[in-house]
Amino acid sequence: MRAIVKNGIGIFIPQGFLDGNKTSSFLSIEDIEATSNLKVDMILVSLKKVVFFNRNGLDAFVKMFLKVRAANHATVGFCDIDKKKYNAILKFYKDDINFSIFKTEEIATLFAANYKNQNRSVLLYSEDKSQRSAMAIELHDNGHNPVIAQSESEFLNKASAQNAYDVIIEDTYLGQMGQKVATRVTGNAIIYTVSSFLDVEIGNTFNIAYHNNSLNVGFRLFIFDAYKVVSMNIHALNFFSKLASSAAEYNATICFVGMNFEKTPPTFKETLEDSGIMFFEQMDDILQDKELLKELGASAGANIKNKRVINKGIVTELPNFIDATVATIEMMTNSKAAKEKAEVHDIIIEQTKDKIASSIGFYGDIDGMVILVFPTNIAKTACELLIGEKTDDMELVLDSLAELVNIVGGKIKTLLLDEDISVDITLPRTYPNIESLLEITQGRKGVQVDLSFDNDKFLFFLTR
Repeated sequence: MRAIVKNGIGIFIPQGFLDGNKTSSFLSIEDIEATSNLKVDMILVSLKKVVFFNRNGLDAFVKMFLKVRAANHATVGFCDIDKKKYNAILKFYKDDINFSIFKTEEIATLFAANYKNQNRSVLLYSEDKSQRSAMAIELHDNGHNPVIAQSESEFLNKASAQNAYDVIIEDTYLGQMGQKVATRVTGNAIIYTVSSFLDVEIGNTFNIAYHNNSLNVGFRLFIFDAYKVVSMNIHALNFFSKLASSAAEYNATICFVGMNFEKTPPTFKETLEDSGIMFFEQMDDILQDKELLKELGASAGANIKNKRVINKGIVTELPNFIDATVATIEMMTNSKAAKEKAEVHDIIIEQTKDKIASSIGFYGDIDGMVILVFPTNIAKTACELLIGEKTDDMELVLDSLAELVNIVGGKIKTLLLDEDISVDITLPRTYPNIESLLEITQGRKGVQVDLSFDNDKFLFFLTR
């Protein structure tokens, strides 16, 4: 069975029953190798003609997904499913969903590169807030106009309106795009999810480049969600001890939450605590304690590893960085940008009142960091769509600002890729005040571009 290729999307269409043996008969090694060599942006398995499947029946396709994504970085996943199939896939792979699920092929095309800039009106809903935001960001990046329903009742009400939207998205999930250890950010804490038995493989599956660049961006609190960890051996112990030593150079903190030491030597915990790692029973013990969260993650301190000089390779790409930023802010605020001046020096913020900021790192063929300084009113306006309404809740605005800066990061990544420059991006870090930003940027020279959006001052800073 070979993939049918349509407009940059490869689609497999198995039929009947999918169990382990049946899938193997559908999908040969030659098929997988041929698929890996396809020049496509997306590989999907349509389940519209599948009557029954179990996890064994899907595993062969999931293994193919991993191989294809490693070969050509295509988006991979399943499409053409009903709610029963959607829930079954989530249940089968709840611990490791590293592929996407699209209710229909039409919905999948909205996220495909070959279908950009069609300017379609899209209503979307997911019970998972992070999924709602991720889909909105991707749709914005592809030139569509998403409307996010914040609750199921709101979604059902809006979906019932005749011809109000070009496409309605539900029962859809954007998987981890190549991130081997699941990552999310909450309250400027990066949370890694680990499970099972931790051994020497943690060194291979943990994205150390991503972690180091997150430190570079200014993250100072890293939490390992270890509820599902059974035990660890000496190799994992050494890995985390080294990770903690590296974090100490940035005044960063590493915590473990939910780790059970019933099958792990107690001396391991003592060794990790000696290296600076902290242990908590529940995630809320950290995330719901605002003072503790601030104490663990807010202090930036001097960053001794970051005294790097901005170079010609990065400065040459400045127009792409500016284009990505301006296009996104204009899109989200319905305003026009004006460039005032661009200079190379330490970051200079003349008026710090009523301003918030966010930074995002990039690494790969080139590496560095983009810092965006928003007047509070621009940030609120820009985040209205993601929030779904106007708000003065600054915590909510900061959370949504991070999602917006993800859009900028995605556009930067795409524009650079068009010039054969491959980069990955970190999660954004937000700053509730300029003082906390200046702790991170101390001693860093970069390119500062002063902009205005409908006469509101906005600052762009590109550094390393």
